[in-house]
Amino acid sequence: MPWSSQLNSTIYDGEPFDADEYIERLAWRTPGGGSKGGAEAFDPKRLLEEFENHIEELKQLDEKIQRRVEKLEHQCHREAKEFAHKVQDLQRSNQVAFQHFQELDEHISYVATKVCHLGDQLEGVNTPRQRAVEAQRLMTYFNEFLDGDLRSDVFNNPEKIKEAADIIQKLHLIAQELPFDRFADVKAKIASKYHDLERQLVQEFTAAQRRCEIGRMREVAAVLLHFKGYAHCVDVYIKQCQEGAYMRSDVFEDTALLCQRVNKQVGEVFQSPETVMAKLIQNIFENTLQAHVKEKLDETRRSDIEQYLKNLYDLYTRTTALAAKLTEFNLGSDKHTFLSKLIKNIFSTYLESYIEMEKDYLRTRSTMILQRYYDSKNHQKRPLGGGSIQELKERIRQRTNLPLGPSIDTHGETFLSQEVVVNLLQETRHAFERCNRLSDPSDLPKNAFSIFLLLVEHLCVDHIDYALEIGLSAIPSADAKNANLYFLDVVQQANTIFHLFDKQFNDHLMPLISSSPKLTECLHKKKEVIEQMEVKLDTGIDRTLNCMVGQMKHILATEQKKTDFRPEDENNVMIQCTAACSKVCVYVSRQVERVRKSMDGKNVDTVLTELGVRFHRLIHEHLQQYSYSSMGGMLAICDVAEYRKSAKDFRVPLVLQLFGTLHALCNLLVVAPDNLKQVCSGEQLTNLDRNLLHAFVQLRVDYRQARLGRHFS
Repeated sequence: MPWSSQLNSTIYDGEPFDADEYIERLAWRTPGGGSKGGAEAFDPKRLLEEFENHIEELKQLDEKIQRRVEKLEHQCHREAKEFAHKVQDLQRSNQVAFQHFQELDEHISYVATKVCHLGDQLEGVNTPRQRAVEAQRLMTYFNEFLDGDLRSDVFNNPEKIKEAADIIQKLHLIAQELPFDRFADVKAKIASKYHDLERQLVQEFTAAQRRCEIGRMREVAAVLLHFKGYAHCVDVYIKQCQEGAYMRSDVFEDTALLCQRVNKQVGEVFQSPETVMAKLIQNIFENTLQAHVKEKLDETRRSDIEQYLKNLYDLYTRTTALAAKLTEFNLGSDKHTFLSKLIKNIFSTYLESYIEMEKDYLRTRSTMILQRYYDSKNHQKRPLGGGSIQELKERIRQRTNLPLGPSIDTHGETFLSQEVVVNLLQETRHAFERCNRLSDPSDLPKNAFSIFLLLVEHLCVDHIDYALEIGLSAIPSADAKNANLYFLDVVQQANTIFHLFDKQFNDHLMPLISSSPKLTECLHKKKEVIEQMEVKLDTGIDRTLNCMVGQMKHILATEQKKTDFRPEDENNVMIQCTAACSKVCVYVSRQVERVRKSMDGKNVDTVLTELGVRFHRLIHEHLQQYSYSSMGGMLAICDVAEYRKSAKDFRVPLVLQLFGTLHALCNLLVVAPDNLKQVCSGEQLTNLDRNLLHAFVQLRVDYRQARLGRHFS
């Protein structure tokens, strides 16, 4: 292939042109143009000559291609001009067509206007004509009634009952305007035929409903729509809808299913389905549901008030739930008010007396629960606050330590029962739930508050407060021996019960009164109840602590001997705490544990602080009753160290500090006379009253003999 043809082929094939590759291929194909190591020797002249010839061919090829390009460009310009001329011709044709379309549209509008005008003229002529024809036709039928001979086929053919109904309905309207004295007979005949056709249509509708022929029912209902008996047709439909609908015991579920089934059918049969559905639901509420409610409530209203309240709550709840389901149907513009009135009509007589019956039942039931509990304990409730001399003595004895008579022995019975409390709270919770459902919104806070007052009366006063009064009466005097300090058990149980009471207050009462003025009254009443109980609890705890201290004092008085701190043989004494100290510490640890079990929260620390302070005061006063030898002082320090160890069980910093100071004071009983002044200036004793320090130094046996006063001063 010639090199020019090869280049031309490369260009037209669309392959990219590579000059270096082209030169290499040209040199490789030229004889003597290869490398020196090839089959032929390298000949540069020959290669140069080949290049010059090839360059000449390339120039010729370039000229040829250039001529072809110019020819194509000329052809392209010519075709572009021709296309532009064609586009201009098409635009002119399009403008002409658009003008024709505008003219055609105007012509069509003109013709349409003429046609409408002509139609109005024809209607103006035809309407009076149709009215005249209709009037003539009615006059013909009227003449038949006037003659008393109904010859027309429309009145004698059962298949044309729809047409006959239309005619008789119009004749009936016309007859109403005629004077009675001249047309009494014909008016009676028309009315008779009117009622006869009306009755036939209702019968036809009833038969079609039983056959479930929706189309025929819709057709007959449309005819009856202009008759007075249309309402009777609706009544018949409603009555037949309910036949066989209440086969089960659940009337509410049956009603919901019935309304769902009828709702679809009503829309297919009647032109005003919302009216028919509303009438159906009204019929169900005023008859079926009202009878059901009356039967359920009247049979228990006198005999079983608890069951009556449960039935009233259940029936009202289910009725309102049913009404909520029925709101999904089209019952008119104000269906919520409509359903509310139906519910009110059923339950109004029962709801008016509800709250009084609720309070009577709750009062009776709570009294029975409490009485049953006290009977199980063989306990006859004591009247409290009667105003007698005995009651006055009892109240003085409760608030003081004066021995005005023997205390009551309850044998450890607290007269508090969580079972009783749970039953009372459960009854009250049910009452709150019924109150929330059955009370009118405006009366709800007031009714809930009245139920709360009953709870306070029976739970807080008749049970908790009574138990506290009995517990206070059973607390022995401070100097009693082996006293049963069970009042802490009363405190524990009363605390637990009041937590349950507080939970019900927050969970069940607060939502009912939170947005009403009754909230303030409830909170005030609750605060008043708490404060009354706290006063009695504080009094009982205070007297119980006095009894604890009295028990400790009794142990120390019976177990502690004077020789414990002035042993006869001081060289043969074991350095350990005394028996009295051991017994007191055991007793204290047991009481601290009881306090922890009986109290909660900050009350634990408060009571233990008070007990610890009284415990310290007792030991401090007890130690000052004896005189101490050197070895006796060591024994006293051992006792105080043991007391200090017991004080750690209190976990109260103040009590630990007091016993730490007491321990430091006991060091004054054993320190050398010359070191007394230095010890008194120590960190723990430097802030104490000098008289107190002096009083402890005076307890030493060698105080007068060695004249320690001068060392101390």
